[in-house]
Amino acid sequence: MDKTQAIEHSIITKYKKTLFHRFIGAVKDHELISQGDKIAVCISGGKDSMLLAKLMQELSRHGDYPFDMEFIVMDPGYAPRNRQKIIDNAEILGIPIKIFETDIFNSVVNIEKNPCYLCARMRRGHLYKYAQSLGCNKIALGHHFDDVVETILMGMLYGAQIQTMMPRIKSKNFDGMELIRPMYYIREKDIISWRNYNKLEFLQCACRFTEQNAQLDGTGTSKRQEVKNLIKEMKKVNPQVDINIFRSVERVNLNTIIGYYDEDEEHNFLEKFH
Repeated sequence: MDKTQAIEHSIITKYKKTLFHRFIGAVKDHELISQGDKIAVCISGGKDSMLLAKLMQELSRHGDYPFDMEFIVMDPGYAPRNRQKIIDNAEILGIPIKIFETDIFNSVVNIEKNPCYLCARMRRGHLYKYAQSLGCNKIALGHHFDDVVETILMGMLYGAQIQTMMPRIKSKNFDGMELIRPMYYIREKDIISWRNYNKLEFLQCACRFTEQNAQLDGTGTSKRQEVKNLIKEMKKVNPQVDINIFRSVERVNLNTIIGYYDEDEEHNFLEKFH
């Protein structure tokens, strides 16, 4: 058994329950993939997107219905060593990637306020556009359970709103395109365990903003990292706190909400008294 086969074997044996079953659970619960879909699996070079690609391959091989895939890598201005790392890992994992170039890093590197948010928005648009040019109707991203929990808490603490990272979204700007998140139920600790078990080394974050801050203080400075640390501390008191946060947006009682938006229309609880 070669390296690629060993990695694939670990997904459906040792990590069948924590990775593959949770992946399948999200796909079925949220109806993420349909027969005849052509899905662009978006690879950034990190552990999450690389695992997503392998899970999608396994589903294609062992699933109940056929669908097509393209494995796309957007190079937003990677340093040559980082780009080569992605290429090398794709070869080890047996992922046939297609790389396309953009100039996003140069566009956001000097922006002081929310560079990560702007970068993510720009990346999303480029991914949709390239995927559509390949005949795809969906893009798949590698966000996981912990990303969802952190997004909910970030929205409350820093955005003054209740929101979540949805498992499936219709694109507003690219007609007929959808975004799906098949790793919605998978815990980050299990992704890390899979990576370490197979002795794999992936990119962390290859953007210049993050690299510069890491060189200055040894840590990231994002709000997401702050929230990640906060959840870690809260779990010491209540190990279920992340699950409770995750489920909170599945059980929203509008009768206890002062105000909310439905599409672009704003509602207020006082409407019931008029």
